[in-house]
Amino acid sequence: MTDAREPASPATSAPVPLLDPREGIPPVTAGPEALDDVVAAFAAGSGPVAVDAERASGYRYGQRAYLVQLRRAGAGTALIDPVACPDLTALGEVLAGTEWVLHAATQDLPCLDELGMRPTSLFDTELAGRLAGFARVGLGAMVENVLGFALEKGHSAVDWSTRPLPDPWLRYAALDVELLVDLRDALEEDLRAQGKLDWALQEFAAIAAAPPPAPRVDPWRRTSGMHKVRRRRQIAVVRELWLARDRAARERDVSPGRVLTDAAIVAAALEPPANVHALAALPGFGHRMGRRQLEQWQTAIDRARALPERELPQQTAAYTGPPPPRAWADKDPVAAARLSAARAAVSALAEELNLPQENLVSPDTVRRLCWSPPPEPTPELVADTLASLGARPWQVQLTTPLLTKALGARPTEG
Repeated sequence: MTDAREPASPATSAPVPLLDPREGIPPVTAGPEALDDVVAAFAAGSGPVAVDAERASGYRYGQRAYLVQLRRAGAGTALIDPVACPDLTALGEVLAGTEWVLHAATQDLPCLDELGMRPTSLFDTELAGRLAGFARVGLGAMVENVLGFALEKGHSAVDWSTRPLPDPWLRYAALDVELLVDLRDALEEDLRAQGKLDWALQEFAAIAAAPPPAPRVDPWRRTSGMHKVRRRRQIAVVRELWLARDRAARERDVSPGRVLTDAAIVAAALEPPANVHALAALPGFGHRMGRRQLEQWQTAIDRARALPERELPQQTAAYTGPPPPRAWADKDPVAAARLSAARAAVSALAEELNLPQENLVSPDTVRRLCWSPPPEPTPELVADTLASLGARPWQVQLTTPLLTKALGARPTEG
């Protein structure tokens, strides 16, 4: 899909730099009295509230928030330190009936929920941009394209657990909420003009109502390079090293990748060392790693080597859904034909509507429907199946006719 869209605001020769928030950098809220003042100010404010959170991904264990930014008309901008103020329930309560404006909401909602903040309604400017047909939906690109301002760049990947936070970082963080409501208003008008506003509102409602994500099953299977590890004993080494690393990272509050890299885990699994000396010779283990750490990893490897055959992990994770699409042609050629037809139809409609295929209907939903279609694939039963798989009403309405037709596809001969 190509984006031939013109900016929603009048075109300018160059984006206007937005160097500072209109009211300067607010002080960081880092105590109960200051937090009470913020709660009172935002309770007295009006209209939607722009919300953002900064994490320390790649530096700290987990995805907790290390800075929360808010802006609302009549209240101004607030920067809150959730380390000093770990319970923001009171703030969440005064904003309970207010629309929250976030960019890529699903990234920030879990860490905000941990602090006691959960919206009842929201507007996601990134998702709105996707539905509106923008090819570049990062916050900076959207603000520049739609509003004609250039946000300050360069601090998105810093260690937000740093204390005190430097002024340039705080300015960057404040700017992230400075224009969110303005962006929201412009995107709402754009979506309304395209006849897509109701689609967006359904998507936003689904995000706001979604329960917290369930913990991943066997998260160690997501180790980068895992595809190289094929034998079950080797897979057990990956699992034991991953679990040992996770425990160490949690105890030290450090990103797991800074404790031991995925590449090192895979190297040890492919050539399990017999002792600490051999382990130190493997990539990722010898450089600046002390004897105690090496012994920790060797102990994990020895656990995997000592496991009885019946306790070794399976080569693939248990999965209740359809097999990988590449296997369909052999396992069920008719299902493969259905999937091919469905994908082509969804792609064509998404192109016509100028939005990403995955936003028109989830690829997993299409796979599940094509692998296990209703016994009688009538439009009514197809629509019911799509809804049961989590498709929103607008998606069901648009895709039911084309998917019903695709379910009748058969393999071509020859």
